[in-house]
Amino acid sequence: MQQIDYIINEANASVSATVNGQHYPLPALWLRERCQDSENLDKTTKQRFFDPHQLDENVSLVKVKKKHNTLANLTFSDGYSGEYDLNEFAADFDVWDGAPNDIPWKSNVDKSLFHIDLATLKSEAGLIKGIEIFLTYGVLIVDNVPTESDAVLEVANLFGHVRETNFGKYFEVFTRPNSNDLAYRSVPLGPHTDNPYRNPMPGIQLLHCLENQTTEGLSTLVDSLSVLEQLKKEDPDGFALLCKVPVRYRYYDNDVDLIERRTMIESDPSGRITGIAYSPRLDYLPLLQDEEMVIFHRARKRLGQLLCSPEYEWRFRLEPGQLQMFHNTRVLHGRTGFDPSEGRRHLQGAYIDIDAPKGRYNALKRKQGSMYTDAAIESASTNGEFEIANTKATAETEEMRG
Repeated sequence: MQQIDYIINEANASVSATVNGQHYPLPALWLRERCQDSENLDKTTKQRFFDPHQLDENVSLVKVKKKHNTLANLTFSDGYSGEYDLNEFAADFDVWDGAPNDIPWKSNVDKSLFHIDLATLKSEAGLIKGIEIFLTYGVLIVDNVPTESDAVLEVANLFGHVRETNFGKYFEVFTRPNSNDLAYRSVPLGPHTDNPYRNPMPGIQLLHCLENQTTEGLSTLVDSLSVLEQLKKEDPDGFALLCKVPVRYRYYDNDVDLIERRTMIESDPSGRITGIAYSPRLDYLPLLQDEEMVIFHRARKRLGQLLCSPEYEWRFRLEPGQLQMFHNTRVLHGRTGFDPSEGRRHLQGAYIDIDAPKGRYNALKRKQGSMYTDAAIESASTNGEFEIANTKATAETEEMRG
């Protein structure tokens, strides 16, 4: 089992950590900010009573007294002295911040991994399991949801708070003429990100099937992380442009005109690729020099081909009583066309923010006393994905970024 080993050196007045075989000195300023005594840190909220931004940037350790392998009394040049439980630093060494690391998937993945029953989600242990599935694969299929109006909101509220938009708290997906979005027609919809014209974009979408009397109208899901790995291998120059050149997205109807500019390939602050903003119905080719224009268009063309490839795209019939919940920018969704004269196809959808399930997951794990355990650290470290304070991109991310 992977462990963090701390080295408390009294002679040199220093503290360091070794994680997954790599050594990390812990700077005095870094340690000083993390003082743990009740005069400086509220034990309930973990919020500070002092302003660490005003600390002396040249503060140093002047004395280190080892009390245990992970317990030390540290004295600093600014006169502060306090006891430190080094186990409290475990969170700083977990790039996934307590959550399970994501696993990219292709269409041949075992789909049973994605399913969970609504009744299971109503217990704490079941909700933890459901969130783990979602955080790992970017998708969750909830079975046995009542085929009643507003049931999508009940499921959404298990994971977070519903985000209301110009479409309402939830939106109805069924065929109607002259609708304000092609989603409300019977035409096929290729894999896409919802609302890339909005800032911020919806993090999570839920789609609940109330009726489905058509033979077509198959739902589609595709994991952009797997697709982007392939695009990077095939076209690193085009991949790089999609990472850095903003694209304009627009949506308008009689009541609203929304415009946003963002890159097609999305990443988090540490540089780790997280997904894409992709919607050929709504984007506009950026103005570039001729050579770059060709490279950019070639890359987005290939991206679209990969997203629709049977190797990556999963097609399935969403049955009444099933709900699909997916990470909006990681797992793209779509639908095959259908004949509305066959019968009614009626879904209800809603949005919640991406941070909500992870926040609930961490809170539930903390209640169980299992957050930031050695096992969690091992998960972040085993694949070379460990980084300290998110300042170093992982090996996998560096490969993706180039």
